[in-house]
Amino acid sequence: MGKFLEDFKAFALKGNVVDMAVGVIVGGAFGKIVSSLVNDILMPVISLVTGGDGYKNLKYVIKPAQAAAAEGQAAVEEVAINYGLFIQNIVDFFIIALSIFVALRVVMKFMKKEKEEAPAPEPAPTKEEVLLTEIRDLLKDRK
Repeated sequence: MGKFLEDFKAFALKGNVVDMAVGVIVGGAFGKIVSSLVNDILMPVISLVTGGDGYKNLKYVIKPAQAAAAEGQAAVEEVAINYGLFIQNIVDFFIIALSIFVALRVVMKFMKKEKEEAPAPEPAPTKEEVLLTEIRDLLKDRK
């Protein structure tokens, strides 16, 4: 049991796993921000343009709701296909995908600039390379 816990601790505390967890948390928060953008800013503007209540209330009613007719008889809820919510989720998806794409392009642009600005220094020669260079120079001098 102790070996299992040690292995799990080594796995969970690796940099990649921690980075991934942070990414999931930040991504969830980012999703809420984009959903608010769509629901609270874009959809009201779209509803003004289309002259309706927006996409959220669009639906195809299969069976209308019925109130309780007599005591002891249960009311029947409406059965409907809410295609307006589906359209809104599609808009959410495209805005989130576009936002992530733009953010990744900006990050990649900065990473590319960093690589271009800081060329990698040449590694110091190993002991074997130094020795071989000295031998080569000695052989040149003999001739």
